[in-house]
Amino acid sequence: MQAIAVSRGAASASCPLEPTPENVVRLAGSTERLAAAKVNEIKRITSQTKILSLNATIEAERAAAAGRGFKVVANEMKNLADAVDQIAAALEAEVANSLNDLKMLGERMAIEVQGQRLVDLALGAIDVTDRNLYERTCDVRWWARDPAVVDALARPGAETAAHAAERLGVILSAYSVYLDLWIADVDGRVVSHGRPDRFPAVVGRNVAQEPWFTAGRATRSGDDYAVCDIARQTALGNAVVATYSTAIRRNGKAEGEVLGVLGIHFDWEPQAQAIVDGVRISEAERARTRVLLIDARQRVIAASDRQGVLSETVPAAVIGPTSGFGRDAQGRLWAHHRTPGFETYAGLGWHGVIVQQAVED
Repeated sequence: MQAIAVSRGAASASCPLEPTPENVVRLAGSTERLAAAKVNEIKRITSQTKILSLNATIEAERAAAAGRGFKVVANEMKNLADAVDQIAAALEAEVANSLNDLKMLGERMAIEVQGQRLVDLALGAIDVTDRNLYERTCDVRWWARDPAVVDALARPGAETAAHAAERLGVILSAYSVYLDLWIADVDGRVVSHGRPDRFPAVVGRNVAQEPWFTAGRATRSGDDYAVCDIARQTALGNAVVATYSTAIRRNGKAEGEVLGVLGIHFDWEPQAQAIVDGVRISEAERARTRVLLIDARQRVIAASDRQGVLSETVPAAVIGPTSGFGRDAQGRLWAHHRTPGFETYAGLGWHGVIVQQAVED
């Protein structure tokens, strides 16, 4: 694409508008209205000229032979007015067509520029999410090899469970993004966790049928991890969490015998809200713009307006496989970008999505 040089000097007195597609559209509309007004003035003048010509013809008839020359002038005035009328009609049609083309071009330019900008912002939102969640994959694999965590299952008992809870509490004090960390034995019974004071009903809970447990237990080695869809966890006050898990293995070895599962419950709601609220849009845009994160099932899992989380689904028609933008039937501009992943984290097929209402004239 050829670069266009733009002077950064003082704005021209005759064209103080910024050189944006939106201003092209506004200028085309303004010029269209101005041209229509001027054509109407011409029509008004030619109408008056025709009336004068008609009056002159009538007076020439009354003057008989003496007014014959004046009648010729009156006829020429009428012919001239007719010619001006034709020119005005042609001018009106041609100017209207050209300005309409200019306006449509400006609108397409505006959509293209704004659409691509919103795609970039959507990418930024999902990229920040990926980078954040990549760290969670590292955390769960690291902590599952902690000696206190392994001992709680290798040597089950009140003492090892208490020591593990103490160790998990230390971790939670340093990692405020987690609600809790759970150690479950191979049968799915939670034997220890990091916040017994805050969540007293967790120990003894059977999680054998919960997706994070079954997926974590099925990991092939200590280098693997599992992650489930964003969901509400009833045992954590019905908080919205992203749970990562992996198998706890004997002696903390990557290929050791599976003793149970470590599940780490990432406090999704405030972290995700900070991401969608932090997308850099102007204050003028904010009231008509909605920033979303959606999962692979196109469920809304975060929203800048805090509406529809875990209950709303984005229409498939406005989300492509990778990235793009377009307008829907209501005139809203939809832009999206699929998760690019980060480092060894491939992402979960999520998208950053931005929905923007059109600017009212």
